[in-house]
Amino acid sequence: MIEHSLYWISTTALALLYLASATLYVTKKAWVGQALADLGYPSYLVPMLTVLKILGVVAILSRTSVALSDLAYAGMLYHLLLSASAHLSVRKPRGALPAAIGILLLIASFLTQNTVREVPSPYAPGAAQHQVLPD
Repeated sequence: MIEHSLYWISTTALALLYLASATLYVTKKAWVGQALADLGYPSYLVPMLTVLKILGVVAILSRTSVALSDLAYAGMLYHLLLSASAHLSVRKPRGALPAAIGILLLIASFLTQNTVREVPSPYAPGAAQHQVLPD
């Protein structure tokens, strides 16, 4: 039961983090573009990242395809690692804090997904002994 709660809390918080970020990308596009440029990334990534953040959340929450959900988890992990390292490389460690929180939420969500979801991910722990318990 604890894993069930941990999954939904971490997954919801991760989804909210990504959706808040995508909303910021839409509402403050010029500011986000400049922030990315300050980190060494081109501003043309803003629309692409906005769409990918939303699609990643949809893939994980809907889980219409386990493979797509796992791909979204992997994409989010790489995005969060790159975000944290970009902030650290320009000596702005406070900017890496949301990415660090996101990594913790992502790990918790990924490791507990098979206790909650009907179709298990072959990459998450416990796939072999997968068992869905009624609420």
